[in-house]
Amino acid sequence: MIDMIESSSNSQIKHIAKLQKSAKYRRECGEFVAEGIKMVLESARYDAGVKIYISENAKAEYFTQIQENGLRANLEIVADKVFAKITETMTPQGVLAVVKMPQYDESIIERGNLVVCLENLQDPGNMGTILRTAEGAGVDAVIISKDSVDMFNPKVVRSTMGASFRVPFFVVGDFGEELAKLQDKGYEVYASSLQSSSDFREKSYDGKVALIVGNEANGIRPETQELANHRIFIPMGGELESLNASVAAALLMYEVRRRRDGLR
Repeated sequence: MIDMIESSSNSQIKHIAKLQKSAKYRRECGEFVAEGIKMVLESARYDAGVKIYISENAKAEYFTQIQENGLRANLEIVADKVFAKITETMTPQGVLAVVKMPQYDESIIERGNLVVCLENLQDPGNMGTILRTAEGAGVDAVIISKDSVDMFNPKVVRSTMGASFRVPFFVVGDFGEELAKLQDKGYEVYASSLQSSSDFREKSYDGKVALIVGNEANGIRPETQELANHRIFIPMGGELESLNASVAAALLMYEVRRRRDGLR
């Protein structure tokens, strides 16, 4: 019989609530919160040190799945009124997990041939969508500037749909220095620029490629564009000046994929 947590002053509940709210606390603990049954089971699949919490009303729906995945020993049941204080979703499924932050080997960049570099990306939905798209496009790693939205922000975590456990990502302090390191490793760096005269579809993308995606409102910083080997643009009709960051990233990633698959 599993005892139920019925008080919001419980130390585990306080810990989860603080993880949900504070990026600093998440970094200090090396943990984050994954909500929803898909994310919970995905976390367990990658042995991320899962501790699972189910609301009393959701127990009947998810208990069997958790038991079948060998996770019952790491399970806590939480009173509905208490669970409401630790969820960040509008319509919670009633299940979440406290998970260790994934750690990736940076040598994957050396061995790979396609990375995406995100500079000052702020929208959680864009961040999650880009990570999911990167997985689909066969990207080896994602490099993220430290001034971007926190990768373990609850909205980002939900938006990745588990891709953060499968796509290596690295948050870097000096974005320009990281681009220089990529170039030293043989990467050609491509930056999207409205001032460019090179259509992104006209490049061959041979060898090692690094694609830069910039801030939603301001794009790639001018000083960062100066560091790129190539400046490219995505042609648009109508009166549009730019595309959504995740849409632009998807077009660039899949153009590289298309070229490498030998498609016309």
